[in-house]
Amino acid sequence: MRYAICNETFADWDHARICDTVASLGYTGLEIAPFTLAPRITDVSATRRAELTQQAKAAGIEILGLHWLLAKTTGFMITSPDAEIRATTAAYLCELARACRDLGGNILVLGSPLQRRIPEGATRSQATDYALLTLEQVLPALDETGVQLCLEPLAPTEADFLNTADEGLAMMQRLNHPLVKLHLDVKAMSSEAEPIPTILRKHIPHTGHFHANDPNLRGPGFGDMDFRPIFAALHETNYPGWVSVEVFDYKPDPVTIARESIRYMRECAAN
Repeated sequence: MRYAICNETFADWDHARICDTVASLGYTGLEIAPFTLAPRITDVSATRRAELTQQAKAAGIEILGLHWLLAKTTGFMITSPDAEIRATTAAYLCELARACRDLGGNILVLGSPLQRRIPEGATRSQATDYALLTLEQVLPALDETGVQLCLEPLAPTEADFLNTADEGLAMMQRLNHPLVKLHLDVKAMSSEAEPIPTILRKHIPHTGHFHANDPNLRGPGFGDMDFRPIFAALHETNYPGWVSVEVFDYKPDPVTIARESIRYMRECAAN
């Protein structure tokens, strides 16, 4: 199992320090939120991208990709009825794919709930059509970079669009591109009717990335979620990708979160 952690867990830490720390705790991958680098990914120069990549490599860390793609930005909306906004959003997602490649990664996790809401007065079906029109414009950049776009279902408490793994799979199938995959997240799956191991056994063949977290917004092992059946399902389905820790509650501190999360995950994977 390959373990990674998301860099925003470490708040304002220097990138090199993050890489050194997570490597010392047993992680081999780092997932990056673009807003931790600059207001927009296009503000991160080629020189800076090369520096970030080199710092990670020096620590023995792979930058696997980007998530929170549109967080803390303005003017973007995947589900917009406005063709110009859709085109602008698609163009930015293309730039994110290029940045991901430059950093040595190959995964874009498309969550960003605020930028994929059902527009006022629109139906869910219409929002789906708008999203498809946006994402179809991104496909050439995926071919260019070799980066996977992983569609992330989110719980209804977070988003009103793309809420289940089945809905994510349906959109993936409509896009019908080998570099469009599902992303599965424990916290989000906990809102579904089916047990998480059942969802995993059904959808792992279509899944490009996986986030480990507790429904209480903390890391694995910091809440009531039992990860042993989850890791059993990942093992049974031969999941080949990363297991990346993503938290939203940063207590008590980054090092404790990272250390105890990987300790617990390894314990669960060994059972």
